[in-house]
Amino acid sequence: MSDRRAYTVVGGGAIGGTLAFHLARAGHPVSIVDADPAHVAAITARGLTLRRPDSDEAVELPAFAPETAPPVLDRVLLAVKAQATETVLDWLAPRLADDGFVVSLQNGLNERLIAARVGPERTVGAFVNLFADVVEPGVVRDGGLGALVVGEPDGRITPRVEEVVADLQAWGPAKATANVEGYLWAKLGFGAMLTTTALADAPMADLIDRHRPLMHALTAEVFAAAGDRTLEAFDQFDPAAYLPGATGREAATDRLVAWLRTQPKDRSGIWRDIAVRHRPVEVHHHYAPVLAEAPVPLLRAVLGRLREVETGAVAMSEDHLAELERAL
Repeated sequence: MSDRRAYTVVGGGAIGGTLAFHLARAGHPVSIVDADPAHVAAITARGLTLRRPDSDEAVELPAFAPETAPPVLDRVLLAVKAQATETVLDWLAPRLADDGFVVSLQNGLNERLIAARVGPERTVGAFVNLFADVVEPGVVRDGGLGALVVGEPDGRITPRVEEVVADLQAWGPAKATANVEGYLWAKLGFGAMLTTTALADAPMADLIDRHRPLMHALTAEVFAAAGDRTLEAFDQFDPAAYLPGATGREAATDRLVAWLRTQPKDRSGIWRDIAVRHRPVEVHHHYAPVLAEAPVPLLRAVLGRLREVETGAVAMSEDHLAELERAL
């Protein structure tokens, strides 16, 4: 009998699949629940495969469709798209054990919604910045190491947070934080840049580099909406350099662009959802709290233009970035 803690990963895509692979490889009893029948069937038949540049490696683990999943779930790593959160909670809340909890390994600000449905005592916050992709059913392309922090939404670092962090170190440099909200808001600024790059079919680093005034203005606008929250740096992104009126943006962008050019994934998941998977993007849900908190006209313009690209009303083009930049 394994003495490793068991986890259910709900949403076995890029983030959930990557972490499920490493937890299972380290000996944790891990199961995946995913709404994609082809993904579930492939994992059941051949295991979950992590694709690296030089090799593929598979681990065996059970995978379920939501309707066939176990009736009681304890430690849940929630990694579904933000727009699916509410629907998934309809399914998850009745199954969550009284002493179980949900760790939100999602993009955006989802902890408040989760806490409203399952209770704050069963909600754990997290921030994750992984550049992975599902490239075919049952196969996740490794995106390399990034940032992953876990913390209680109220700022505490509890024993369960420390346990989750210790287990996720099977993947890489996970750590505990007393300011998970500061990381999530910092990523909203970084994510605004990546969202804007999805308007064109070109590498993220090149677009950020070529359109610095647009990227700087957009990130400063998002951070103005953050109010007095303390923003946390991660990977090679320094939010302090992008605060309204801050200095050092050019040097910070130099570091960010250089780091992005080292990543095996050169386009964002938002770009991939539109250009490859032809499915709705989740960023409109990510930025709903920002839109509600402050006037952010540039962000609204970017999201409006993205909606046109997403629906096929206009084509991807770098001209979108140039036009937004000219309007500054």
